[in-house]
Order: sequence, then structure tokens, then C-alpha cells
Amino acid sequence: MKNSSSSWKLCLLSVLILTETIAAIKLPPNVKIPALIAFGDSIVDTGNNNNVKTVVKCDFQPYGINFQGGVPTGRFCDGRVPADLIAEEVGLKSAVPAYLDPDLKPQDLLTGVSFASGGSGYDPLTPKLVAAISLDEQLKYFEEYIKKVKNLVGEERKRFILANSVILVVAGSDDIANTYYDIRARPQYDVDSYTTLMANSASSFVTKLYGYGVRRLAVFGAPPLGCIPSQRTAGGGIFRECAENYNVAAKLFNSKLTKKLDSLRKTLPGIRPIYINIYDPLYDIIQKPEKYGFGVSNKGCCGTGVIEVAVLCNKITSSVCPDVSSHVFWDSYHPTEKTYKVLVSLLIDRVVNQFI
Repeated sequence: MKNSSSSWKLCLLSVLILTETIAAIKLPPNVKIPALIAFGDSIVDTGNNNNVKTVVKCDFQPYGINFQGGVPTGRFCDGRVPADLIAEEVGLKSAVPAYLDPDLKPQDLLTGVSFASGGSGYDPLTPKLVAAISLDEQLKYFEEYIKKVKNLVGEERKRFILANSVILVVAGSDDIANTYYDIRARPQYDVDSYTTLMANSASSFVTKLYGYGVRRLAVFGAPPLGCIPSQRTAGGGIFRECAENYNVAAKLFNSKLTKKLDSLRKTLPGIRPIYINIYDPLYDIIQKPEKYGFGVSNKGCCGTGVIEVAVLCNKITSSVCPDVSSHVFWDSYHPTEKTYKVLVSLLIDRVVNQFI
């Protein structure tokens, strides 16, 4: 048993050395990114909802048709999502596993996992409405993760991983699009007070992560929600124009989120939170698709493209467009892998440079 334990530790050491060697190829020599860890919603959910009793699922075809082997993994996309692409860009791995994946291997923990859950949000009510994993529940899983990492590599290395990993936080879209506007589950709030609730919750979440030893955070703002296909259908009139009320709310939240992160930077020693402006580049892609090699930006590739998402996007009732790469959106709510690649290419330098 002792020899087995020694062999296991040697294997882990090899993984750690390989990880840092790969990362050093693409990163400046003074930057070490041991892992990428994601929290939030469907944009970075890599399969956690497969193991949750929720209607917000996508572990079935045609989801995943452009993933490795054409397998539906629970990613809300035709292929990979931002967590995967960013992890690859910084030299970690090509796909970030879901923490709740029953096939997750111990060594996967050392280079990062996703705790995100499709349908979650900053508003505690948002995940309750669809039985998704709340941000607080994601933190409980994170506590488990920290204990497992400590058992694998010890306290010192655990601290290094937490302090130097890139932590993605992607949430807010479902709060605005679903909880506030579509379901109207917060009638006591106007847009200003609701986006304040969201920003306060985001600040609290980042502060909690800091308490666990996290320092490098990339916090995504809300996208131009009024211009995504489903919200065009819901609020864009008969011509399905961009629904400006959604966009106004997104921009208001982003402004408040930026200020909250600036405040945390001043009050929490050593924290390095970066605000990721996803709104402007995605808006430009939607308004000028040809500039980025796309042909269709007002509807998704799955089904009619105007309403199908999650269980409504399935191989029984929904066909797939002939050329996925021509579409900005995969379903009525989520971009294609190609779109994510364009966005990551536009944003990755900022992420890395801010952590140098």
C-alpha cells in the first residue's frame, strides 16, 4: 500500500510539472497559472446540470455535435465553451471537466474544474426557479474541492493553486432575461434596484472567493441580452429587433459591477479582479456578423432559431442548420463555439496581461 501511495504521488508530481511546462510556452516566465476554475451559469457549465434534477439540461443531441467525438456533454453549445477555450489558451487543457462529472479523476482537480450550473445567477431566486445549483451551493462544492486538493498535494501547493489560478465568474444573464423580465418574479424591484441587488450579490460572491484564498478573478459582465435570439422573440416586436430594455438593464448592471470590483480592489489586499467586458465585442459581432465571418446573427442554428434552447433543442423536434459556422448563436440563447473563439481571441490578452 505504501508503494502504491508513493507511485500515486509521483504521478501527481509529473502532472504538476507538465502543467507548468505547457503553460510556460504561452505565458511570460513570471506568470504561472496552475488551474482554471469556473463558477456561474450555462456559459461555463461543462456538464454539472447532467447530475441535477432541472429542466435546464443539454446532455442530448444535437448539443455537442462539434465537441470531441460529437458527444453531448452537458455544454450549452455545439462544441466547447469559454472555460475550455481559455484553459487551452493558457496552456492547461482543451476541456475543463464538470466538478459533478462521475468520471472526474483526482488529477483533473489540479488543473481546474467548473462548478457552474445552467440557470444559475446572482439573484438567489434565479436558480430556485429552475432547480439549478445556486452560487452558494457552488461554493459548498468548492469547499469540497479545496479539501480534496489539499489531500492530494498538501497545504502549500493548495494555497498556490488557489492564489494563482484563473477564476472565471460568469453570471447575471439569467437574472435579467429570465427572473426579472420573462418570468417577472421580482415585481417589487425596478431595473435600477434589481441591478443593484445583482451587483451587491456579485461583490459578496467575489469576497467569499477571496476568503478561500482566491486572488485572480475574471468576472464577466452581462452580454447584450436584448440582441440574443430568444429575447428578440420575447421583446423585439414582430420584426424581432434588439429588445432595448434588456440591453439597458445589462449595461446598468455592468456599470455597477465595475464599480464594485474597483472597490474590492482597494479594500481586499492582493485581490486581482478583472472586469471582462463581453457586451461590446458580442454586440459588434451581432451587428456586423460579416466582419467576423458569420452570416446569421438574429437566430440560432437549432430548430427555428428563435425560441429553441435546452430541452426544446433536441434531435426529435429540432433540425440543425446546414452550416453551424455561419451562425453567431447555436440555440436561441447561447453562442456557437466559433463565436466563443472569436470572443476569447479578443479578450485573452487582457486577461493574461492583467495577471502579470
